[in-house]
Amino acid sequence: MVILQKNELQTDVVIIGAGVAGCIAALALCDSYQVTLIDKSEVPDERIGECLAPAAGRILQQLELLTEFEHQLATTALTPQHLYNAGLQISWGQSTPYITDNLSNPDGLGWRLDRQVFESFLREKALQRGVRCIWPAKLVHSEYQRQCWQITLTQLQHEKTINIASQFVIDATGREAHFAKNYTPRKQHDRLISCWATLDNTVENQLGSICASQNGWWYSAPLPNQRRVLAFQTDPDLLIKDLHRDAKVFTQHAQCYDNQARILDVCQQPITLHGIVSANSTRLVYFAGQQWAALGDAALSFDPISSQGIFNAMASAMQLADLMKKLDIVNKIEHDSQLQFKKLYQQQIEQVWHRYLDHKRYFYDQEQRWPNSPFWQRRQQPNSVYG
Repeated sequence: MVILQKNELQTDVVIIGAGVAGCIAALALCDSYQVTLIDKSEVPDERIGECLAPAAGRILQQLELLTEFEHQLATTALTPQHLYNAGLQISWGQSTPYITDNLSNPDGLGWRLDRQVFESFLREKALQRGVRCIWPAKLVHSEYQRQCWQITLTQLQHEKTINIASQFVIDATGREAHFAKNYTPRKQHDRLISCWATLDNTVENQLGSICASQNGWWYSAPLPNQRRVLAFQTDPDLLIKDLHRDAKVFTQHAQCYDNQARILDVCQQPITLHGIVSANSTRLVYFAGQQWAALGDAALSFDPISSQGIFNAMASAMQLADLMKKLDIVNKIEHDSQLQFKKLYQQQIEQVWHRYLDHKRYFYDQEQRWPNSPFWQRRQQPNSVYG
């Protein structure tokens, strides 16, 4: 990390948010522009969401990261930092579970990540490739003036104000969209939340699992370091009292379903509750504006049933970087160039959003066992806010 000597900086591109989306964008742009990457956390946060689609390997290869990433999966390592994704056991639309896998996928198996390790790896690569990195630092103000963005940060460790002048701003701050929300509204398409926990994993079966229930669905998957994630997805008004606060309540509820019961019976270890996180489908009205753009969850956030959150973050970052370089939008700030960029990027992300909605509706329509359940009704009614 650069040790700042002055509180005023100039850069071509500021990226706010050093998660997967922000780091991939930085790595894709740093060969063409001076990039400054900002994050409020000194180290990546622990979070749910570890599934990386097989197609992500092509992005890692393009950025010359795949070989080093695969070293973290070496089978000879006592504790590999990531795992190959063996597949899912699914109880959805029927009580008898069935298995899906990636054995015939030309891109391979995909991965189950240690998210903190993966994001730390991407941060390290950004630093090595000359990206100026500032963290922990919080965005406190942004203003467009004199044909560039004036960004004001507070460097949290030293309570120091940093002012940055940047030709272009990328919002990669996740669902909160801390920058973009000041310049465009955000639409909420459902209210899904996820109540999640982790526990020791001693189960021989290394498949993940998805299990539908009357008021939501359960998800479980192995993690590196002999851990497992267990999560329940539902709507806030349907959440069982204290499920996210009381490990006993969480365990009792999970044991009502065969897959989860087997996991808990074998492990015989206390679970660690991590509370509730948003898991709903949301989007910005506009994905780009005057010399700014949003990507990843800041632009679109997906229901975890899609298993596409991390891949979308990576793919949208590459898509944005390619378009920025093709149009040289950082240097061409005249009205016509900006208008062309906004139109093309809006079209690209709109296409992703509508494909996602079609797939989401199709998947939820497969579950017809609880026709009177509010949870399923909300996702199967075309005009519902939950649709």
